[in-house]
Amino acid sequence: MNRWKIGEVSITRVIESESPWDGTLLLPEATAENVRKERDWLHPTFTDDAGQILMSIHAFVIESRGKRIVVDTCIGNDKERPIPEWNRQQWPFLANLEQAGYSRESVDLVLCTHLHVDHVGWNTMLRDGKWVPTFPNATYLIGGTEWDFFSRAEEPFLKGPVDDSVRPVVAEGMSRFVDDAHRVTDEVWLESTPGHTPGHFSVRISSQGQEAVITGDLMHHPILCRYPEWDNKFDFDGPRAKKTRREFCERYADSGVLVLGTHFATPSAGRIVKAADAYRFVLA
Repeated sequence: MNRWKIGEVSITRVIESESPWDGTLLLPEATAENVRKERDWLHPTFTDDAGQILMSIHAFVIESRGKRIVVDTCIGNDKERPIPEWNRQQWPFLANLEQAGYSRESVDLVLCTHLHVDHVGWNTMLRDGKWVPTFPNATYLIGGTEWDFFSRAEEPFLKGPVDDSVRPVVAEGMSRFVDDAHRVTDEVWLESTPGHTPGHFSVRISSQGQEAVITGDLMHHPILCRYPEWDNKFDFDGPRAKKTRREFCERYADSGVLVLGTHFATPSAGRIVKAADAYRFVLA
């Protein structure tokens, strides 16, 4: 668990899982050899000795204007998933959330940057054989463009998580479809960052002259600051995703804005800086 203050806004990171990955499972060009070339600034926080990338699956809880906002809800428990490491898991995520000071009943809003499997899982939980909303007093904010795409998807990897983790909250009338200009509070709003999915957005925070941004999956690992043009196997629109990553780095480099990576390993927060003709991510 990590906490940050952005003016009057607090942000807490709650981990579901964290582990090394073979980078090529996500980024074909993230071979051990290529990863080791960036060892001087990535190791040991974001890569290991074997040249694997260190990845985290976590949620962020934002407190702003009396609202508790959970951003992205990881993979979840009891879910049937094609990835063995994610299938029918029993992670202590809710206990971790409670230990951080947030009971599931106390959450006001759940915000999904997009509708991939590892961002919607804890939207629901299994009770008596039925998927029910995990956060019973929350409104679930879902991108309208995302819903339009994912609700029609038939490919199992896309359809399964929507069926068990998104449709139930929509059916209960607990969701609200929003566009990528939506303001959650006057301190927290959405920023369009499409490409990884059609309606992907990031989350901006600003309070008392301090600023932060939660990336979502426009960028899975800090190495993409150096190589925003690398392919990502899970990008819906590769060329657009690469353009979005490049623009994100250009926008936030040397800006002082705290960047919170949705899959960046502990401590997950830092700043993008210019480095010659590229960019790097440095810890805050």
